[in-house]
Amino acid sequence: MPAPKSFKQELVCVFGQPVAENPTQYMIEAAFKHHRLDWRYLTIEVAPKDLGDAVKGLRAMNFRGGNLTIPHKVAVIEHLDRTTDAAGLMGAVNCILRQGDELIGENTDGKGFVQSLRDVADPKGKRVVIFGAGGAARAIGVELGLAGVSHITVVNRSNSRGSDLAKLLNEKVKVEAKFVPWDGEYAVPEGTDVIVNATSIGLFPDVDARLALDMSSLKEGMVVADVIPNPPKTRLVREATDKGCAVIDGLGMLVNQGVIGFKLWTGIDPDPKIMRAALEEVFGS
Repeated sequence: MPAPKSFKQELVCVFGQPVAENPTQYMIEAAFKHHRLDWRYLTIEVAPKDLGDAVKGLRAMNFRGGNLTIPHKVAVIEHLDRTTDAAGLMGAVNCILRQGDELIGENTDGKGFVQSLRDVADPKGKRVVIFGAGGAARAIGVELGLAGVSHITVVNRSNSRGSDLAKLLNEKVKVEAKFVPWDGEYAVPEGTDVIVNATSIGLFPDVDARLALDMSSLKEGMVVADVIPNPPKTRLVREATDKGCAVIDGLGMLVNQGVIGFKLWTGIDPDPKIMRAALEEVFGS
């Protein structure tokens, strides 16, 4: 008689509001299936007032980890045992890892972006312009600084948020950074190597929204990255391609941060092609 099958199933979750807008489930579940893991990735909508109880539930039910989406990335920190150094610098967590009895906060957004950039160019010594100063910009800026870029220009409409990010990069990450107010079309300075749109401009359904960027200042050979996954070929990506720039779409960052989280939870290096294919099926390539 065959041995009885074990029905124990490992669980990972995402807390967000609304989680219906989070595409991570598709690629993580596809990777579980591909690697024959009896795991589930659950999407759970959690109101801000219930976040502490949700984390307690994650502990009590022995979840292996989880993700956080807006608006929980900052507020969750007080409910965790500790954060990684990079997540602490950013002041935001998008990934929870269980180690023994501890819940550890990590931020894989910036790491995912840096990996996408490495697929195109070595970040070391590069001069970077980042549009935006929100959570994505902070994560990307910190990880780019840690990866050895030489200079970061933060372009943002809010003076306070933009100057705060530049100060963080200068003082905590020890990378040369400056803030430039975003007023009208921004012309990319000569010598810029990498341009990053870390705003939501161009996100579905506002797919025709245009980044206030002087496109004539883009030069062939520059790297232009857009963090927006939906649609993958944003207006910025299309226009930069026409200019002869190397482009990185938002699916690259999303897949790479998912790869990092998957390995943290399972100890397995997932196949990124499987994960990207799952996203392309949802969003279109």
